[in-house]
Amino acid sequence: MMRAMPESPRVHGVQAPVIPILGRWIRETPGTISLGQGVVSYGPPPAALDAARRFGADPADHLYGPVEGDPELVEALTGKLAVDNGIRLGTESRLVVTAGANMAFMNAVLATADPGDEVILQAPYYFNHEMAVGIAGCRAVAVATDGQYQLVPERIAEAVTSRTRAVVTISPNNPSGAVYPEAALRAVNELCAVRGIYHIHDEAYEYFVYDGARHFSPGSMDAAGSHTISLFSMSKSYGMASWRIGYMVLPSHLVEAVNKIQDTVLICPARVSQRSALAALGEGRSYCDTHVTRLAGVRRAVYARLAEIADARLDDGGRAPGTGAPRGGRARRGVWPDRRVPPARVVWRPRSGHGRGRPRPSGRRSARDCRLISTARPGGAEAPLPQLRVSAERRAPRFDYVPNGFSSDGLWGVNNSAPFSVISMSSSTRTPNSPRM
Repeated sequence: MMRAMPESPRVHGVQAPVIPILGRWIRETPGTISLGQGVVSYGPPPAALDAARRFGADPADHLYGPVEGDPELVEALTGKLAVDNGIRLGTESRLVVTAGANMAFMNAVLATADPGDEVILQAPYYFNHEMAVGIAGCRAVAVATDGQYQLVPERIAEAVTSRTRAVVTISPNNPSGAVYPEAALRAVNELCAVRGIYHIHDEAYEYFVYDGARHFSPGSMDAAGSHTISLFSMSKSYGMASWRIGYMVLPSHLVEAVNKIQDTVLICPARVSQRSALAALGEGRSYCDTHVTRLAGVRRAVYARLAEIADARLDDGGRAPGTGAPRGGRARRGVWPDRRVPPARVVWRPRSGHGRGRPRPSGRRSARDCRLISTARPGGAEAPLPQLRVSAERRAPRFDYVPNGFSSDGLWGVNNSAPFSVISMSSSTRTPNSPRM
């Protein structure tokens, strides 16, 4: 009998991706509503779909394209960066189109770090970033944010060692929803310049800010081009998640390395997706802003209805192991329980999957602060939640990413006859520079 061949111990040690696990739970429990993934419900602009339909008439459409992306899309994205982000490409920096922002991050890690090197993440962190660092054979170092999920540059500075190759920031943040103020991002970027390390900044949710919060791109800073890697995505803003189009702005001296990586893994971004992305960009930021305005109303409605639940309680029972790493500590692999909350119809996502599993400090807890919230009658019996709806129209529930709170589009089509539990993705971030209810 043939002995089973082993898998790579390095990859085995990487945590399993969270979203597919939640997807399996949902499929196994019909009627479950997931608030766990930052995906918009709307699709691309009609012009993008029309461009896809026209693609293929030219025989050249079916050939490989440039590794860094088709010139027309690169030019359009260059203009977008200048107008929306204040990033002007020059001799110090270049743009590369990728198959989504996750690939852009993987490119950045592979191009800047070697096995055994360290990459600093802010806890709670985006789980795919920690996974990418581990797959590259590097060490993810989790640095705790403050009580409002904001950056603490002093802690980041303390975590830098001789093996540190990059500091990663995400704003608006996934998973916390915090929007980092310009001053904090400038401080981190300047720290990286002084210490001779890269600042990798993920801006996938750049347009999803609320209540006066302002998005800032550190790549727009003077002299940032030589050490700043900025990551972007078409998935959220233009509803193109399945089309897999992202892009990265990187120092010119890294372009050759990234081209080696991308040519080996991808060869070139899908050209039909690039053509549609070009058409989507023609619609401009206003396409996303229209949806964000609607989402702002949904956010307010969700929190207003949750505020009416007087007997909301925090359930810490069965909390997943892996309570996150202390400041400067190694990001620990989350251990995922095969957890459901019968007879709940909403799945929760343990914070340990993002390197921060500590419970909140004692005190009054609300729907904005809890990992898992459910209503309860005296004696512990589950009680149904009031139905949440935008209109009387019956329709299948759809959900959008709403930074700093719940994912929802049209709210939930809840069956009032069924006991119910509700989750929040994260704690609320209550600062002038972050989205608020």
